[in-house]
Amino acid sequence: MTPDSPVARRVLPSPNHGERRGGGPDGAAVPRPDMLILHYTGMESAQAAVARLRDPRAEVSAHYLVFEDGAVAQMVPEARRAWHAGAAAWKGERDVNSRSLGIEIVHPGHVGGLPPYPEAQVAAVTALARDLCARWAIPPERVLAHSDVAPERKEDPGEVFPWARLAAEGVGHFVPPVPIRDGRFFARGDAGQPIEALQAMLGLYGYDQPVTGVFDARTQAVVAAFQRHFRPARVDGVADASTITTLRDLIAALPGQGDRI
Repeated sequence: MTPDSPVARRVLPSPNHGERRGGGPDGAAVPRPDMLILHYTGMESAQAAVARLRDPRAEVSAHYLVFEDGAVAQMVPEARRAWHAGAAAWKGERDVNSRSLGIEIVHPGHVGGLPPYPEAQVAAVTALARDLCARWAIPPERVLAHSDVAPERKEDPGEVFPWARLAAEGVGHFVPPVPIRDGRFFARGDAGQPIEALQAMLGLYGYDQPVTGVFDARTQAVVAAFQRHFRPARVDGVADASTITTLRDLIAALPGQGDRI
């Protein structure tokens, strides 16, 4: 195996992959990946992460692994279905692994204190993501966090990941977060039409959020996932004015959605 991306300089093959499942929207027998999912490894070292991603007993993998110094290794061919997203959903698609490419970023994660991502690593992730999105025609709004597609299970790559920096360099969908101010907010236990509207907006953007009219545990997790990606200054799962207005602005910036908000 040789790297599919020119950004990758080495191969660390993992056995943990399979065929992509289901047909593509264009009638193709095998779906083309149209999502890019970013993760952190959440382990104590790069060596431990590599061992886990190559262990057949772990049943986990990713297409690429980006080390702290910016080195990039490919682990699974892009044409194959890597096992990185797990139980996940986005825009109604529930087999995210079959529709996505996965990048694991060596980082200790929340359990390791959530330190800043090194500059060389961010630059490498940006270059790799730009290449993948260009070659596979992945839309900016489908460059996602693991926490976006699995909000009740995952927190990665975390609120310190520099999404704004990537967007400034042409990767992903992002708008400047609205500043946090005092004012009305919605939280766990609230119910009614405003909660229905919030849930509908989250679902419109892509989150797997049922419209129930009740701000339940699922809604709290989805709001927190949204904050981690798009309003990271405070991640509390509370839908304050900053969160709701940032969500509105993101939807308005989607192709074909601006006139609906």
